[in-house]
Amino acid sequence: MTKVLMKGNEELGEAAIRAGCIHFFGYPITPQTEVPEYLVKRYAEVGGTFVQAESEVGSINMIYGAAGTGVKCLTSSSSPGYALMAEGMSYIAACELPCVVINIMRAGPGLGGILPAQSDYWQATKGHGHGDYRVIVLAPSSVQEAVDLMILAFELAEKYRNPVLIVADGMIGQMMEPVEFPVEGVGEPMKDNDWALTGCEGRERRIVNSLYLSPEKLNEHNLKLHEKFAEITKNEVRSELYGTPGEYDLLITAFGTMARICKTAIDEVRDEGLRVGLFRPITIAPYPYEALREAMDALPDGGKVFDVEMNMGQMLDDVRLAGEGTREVIFHGTAGGIVPSPDEVAAKIREILKP
Repeated sequence: MTKVLMKGNEELGEAAIRAGCIHFFGYPITPQTEVPEYLVKRYAEVGGTFVQAESEVGSINMIYGAAGTGVKCLTSSSSPGYALMAEGMSYIAACELPCVVINIMRAGPGLGGILPAQSDYWQATKGHGHGDYRVIVLAPSSVQEAVDLMILAFELAEKYRNPVLIVADGMIGQMMEPVEFPVEGVGEPMKDNDWALTGCEGRERRIVNSLYLSPEKLNEHNLKLHEKFAEITKNEVRSELYGTPGEYDLLITAFGTMARICKTAIDEVRDEGLRVGLFRPITIAPYPYEALREAMDALPDGGKVFDVEMNMGQMLDDVRLAGEGTREVIFHGTAGGIVPSPDEVAAKIREILKP
């Protein structure tokens, strides 16, 4: 396959087309605006549907309607814009509708800034909107992986009839890297949509609904959503271990771009004889607790875990849950759009292993 050089946001848009998505509804907000800018041009070439909504509230409800008709559909936003989609996401999940949402995170809280940050981990992984529902959340650490996970996102959305969220920071959205697209042209439309609202002439009525006036019925529906996410957890958890079990004295945990930076730092200190591994969750929901626990178990007695994030410790609770109190967890974080350098992380590693 031929590699092409494009900006990350543009490659995400192209990957959606390769996955068969030719329906986009969204609203511009930095640092993700290149996603709709790219798609409005490409959809004119492939016969897609592009609507710039009046707001993020409008765009997520357009996705709600489009997903209900059984078509692959996409929206994208950045942190405060994604926050406005909370109610719509809850409705979509409750109705078991497949769709994909991109959040190119900016620094927060509030209006914040447009520089790279990982400030939306809690928002992405802990429900986001109201009620008992969960979404699948994928966190790429490179532009190539973002392309691959975009295609996977549509597969998972269709397979489980569930929203899928891709979270990346502004660095991945804005950087240019060569990538290979695993498929050519426009992908296939949704196949398994015998639940979709396509007009009931000649068949029984289909109902997409999130309102259950009976407590027993609503309880039953919530149990169904819970069991579905348990099945997703059983089958779809993904992670990466950088290093060989039993051959590291310190285990770093990081996700997204920060994990990529940590790999460079690890390579730097390995030349000094320091033994360091890295555990990176790719699905941050469902979280790979068991895989992280196994990576921790490979540490020697007294071995520590070093969690590094571009926030104030939002993944820290999940790391500690995986360890169940068996390991000391040290945290280093930045906020406001400050990106730690590999040298900064390497210096922290030396402080831990060479006190």
